[in-house]
Amino acid sequence: MITILFADDHEMVRIGVTSYLSTQPDMEVTAEASSGREAVRLALELRPDIILMDLVMDDMNGIEATEKIMEAWPAAKIIIVTSFIDDEKVYPALEAGAVSYILKTSRATEIAAAIRKTHDGQSILEPEVAGKLMANMKRRDQRELHEELTARELEVLRLLAEGKTNMEIAEELFIALKTAKVHVSSVLHKLQVQDRTQAVVYAYKHRLF
Repeated sequence: MITILFADDHEMVRIGVTSYLSTQPDMEVTAEASSGREAVRLALELRPDIILMDLVMDDMNGIEATEKIMEAWPAAKIIIVTSFIDDEKVYPALEAGAVSYILKTSRATEIAAAIRKTHDGQSILEPEVAGKLMANMKRRDQRELHEELTARELEVLRLLAEGKTNMEIAEELFIALKTAKVHVSSVLHKLQVQDRTQAVVYAYKHRLF
């Protein structure tokens, strides 16, 4: 029997999904939570096989709740069940530790199938969500390294190209020497180069100035 905790602040949604899951011979919804904070408490108290987690809840959203559960119980299997497919929702949810991500528009049979597959160790993503993730990853792969630099780091790179030392950079930008060193290190790291000279070569090669 797969035990399930369902967290969603909309009672009618919980009733609809729970009613169907209760007809499944291998599933049991052992608890329901109407808030993220309650979901965390019940998850750590009951340790269900699967946690169905809504993203938008009043006192604590699903991403925060997922993070707290995973911190205390890394083996938890959390399925995000939401209406959102925005990148700012999908990525943080998966990074927080959610195993699967499905939409509330999914048929009840699809939700049940996702529960079984997740319970068996698979990661399930709605086709629409998976497509957006792949497209986003492709765009990220095609980005130039310097696009990751902040405006301040671009200033630091420009000063490096002028041959400025860390102290001179600090004086030019009115920042502490320690802060200047941190910016220089960050520039080298983001450009994936070993030293200042390579950073300057990169800057001129990509016509940043």
